[in-house]
Amino acid sequence: MPTIQFMIDNASELWQLFVEHAYVVGIALLIAIATGVPLGIAITFNRKAAEYVLYIAGIIMTIPSVALFGLMIPILAVWNLGIGKVPAIIALVLYSQLPIVRNTYAAIKNIDPSIVDAARGMGMTRAQIMWKVQLPLALGVISAGVRVAVVMSIGIAAIAAYIGAGGLGTYIFQGISTTYDEMLFAGAIAVSLMAIVADLVFGRLENALMPKGLRK
Repeated sequence: MPTIQFMIDNASELWQLFVEHAYVVGIALLIAIATGVPLGIAITFNRKAAEYVLYIAGIIMTIPSVALFGLMIPILAVWNLGIGKVPAIIALVLYSQLPIVRNTYAAIKNIDPSIVDAARGMGMTRAQIMWKVQLPLALGVISAGVRVAVVMSIGIAAIAAYIGAGGLGTYIFQGISTTYDEMLFAGAIAVSLMAIVADLVFGRLENALMPKGLRK
């Protein structure tokens, strides 16, 4: 097949774009976890705040990625960062917040109250209950949110090539603009394979973090 031959002939460049794509997604995911999980934990203590945070995160998800990139270009241009990886990473962090925050919030809120009461009866403080009881039980569901976020981010990161963020989307956009089908298909196949592998890896992680009685 011409597409497979193209991928073989351009394996070095394809691998470089693959690594670049993974780098952008990886950095965004680390930032999203570092902000989304603590935020999800924090809103479990205030139902009103939870409603507002989840509502705002939901609104962000409805904004088309190209439109969000376009909105950030003039804002970040003040610091000469309107084009490239920075706006792409910021966009991916924003898009990742809903699945991570929502799953963190839902996982903690849905823990059996009798377990929390038992921990409280043993003399644990609120912080100890959170870190030693609730979070370990919630890790499986939280990792499911991360799994959704990473697969979604891989797809959105391909669109980020439109603003010079590089990655596998470069092949897709160049293939479209030059009607070079082999290049277009090579980029699309590579993005799909990355998403499939990421889904499998995080699926195993999700299962491993589940309490033993709930594992598949």
